[in-house]
Amino acid sequence: MLTPPRTVVRRDGGLYALERALQRRGFRHVAGADEAGRGACAGPLVAAAAVLPEGRRGEIDELADSKLLTPAARERVYHEVVARALAYAVVIIPAEEVDARGLHVCNLAAMRRALASLDTRPDYVLTDGFGVDGLDVPGLAVWKGDRVAACVAAASVLAKVTRDRLMVELDGRFPGYGFAEHKGYITSEHSAALRERGPCREHRFSYVNVAAVSGRDGRPPRARRPVGGEPTAPLTGRGAGGRDEPMEHSGPPGGTVGVALGEQPRPPVSVGEDVVMEGGVR
Repeated sequence: MLTPPRTVVRRDGGLYALERALQRRGFRHVAGADEAGRGACAGPLVAAAAVLPEGRRGEIDELADSKLLTPAARERVYHEVVARALAYAVVIIPAEEVDARGLHVCNLAAMRRALASLDTRPDYVLTDGFGVDGLDVPGLAVWKGDRVAACVAAASVLAKVTRDRLMVELDGRFPGYGFAEHKGYITSEHSAALRERGPCREHRFSYVNVAAVSGRDGRPPRARRPVGGEPTAPLTGRGAGGRDEPMEHSGPPGGTVGVALGEQPRPPVSVGEDVVMEGGVR
């Protein structure tokens, strides 16, 4: 059996080079997946997946890693992705689920759920940083994938904009923490509010800084979240998307996913200089 020739992706090929190389090899629908909110100590974890059309129809002006865009540019790109994508999906994991299951397990499960929810079944999957098993299609974990692959950048914008909107909502429900400004990340202002006010229900009690000010730092991580207290309204995500309206809060209550335990992180593949890549099902 002959081994197919390897595909070389050049560093100077631009944001669409990796997808175009895969499409030339027969992987027509390339999906990208990314998340927003891993480093935050409050608010949900949000994962998204997107499949962009082939050729120029899939090229979006201003598309880049969501962290490199201004809020206004992210909104523009978000609407372009929603309008042009062959398929997209967003999954939202509440803070209490992150506490109960663990951050990394929730992250992988959310990306898997987002990819599985796509209306268009991908032929190949690119993920940012972590490989996602159990997809039944070939895939590649790409270091800084949101700066390397257009579909991953599109997913990063979907996840970031969705999460930012949720944090602005939470700022109205839990005033005094500045969620609308820092989006739940650990800033000096957020740390000062935590010390002064203590954590609210939307904080992640499994995080050391939150546990320390809650008086529960001596307990195991999953036992730190208090029982009862002010109820939290469900944060939910639409399971699959297409060319309809931008995804807001809809779907089954709770916004959780079926989480498979016992997963371990795998080292990502660095795509920097000219990269040699082989396709195939793992």
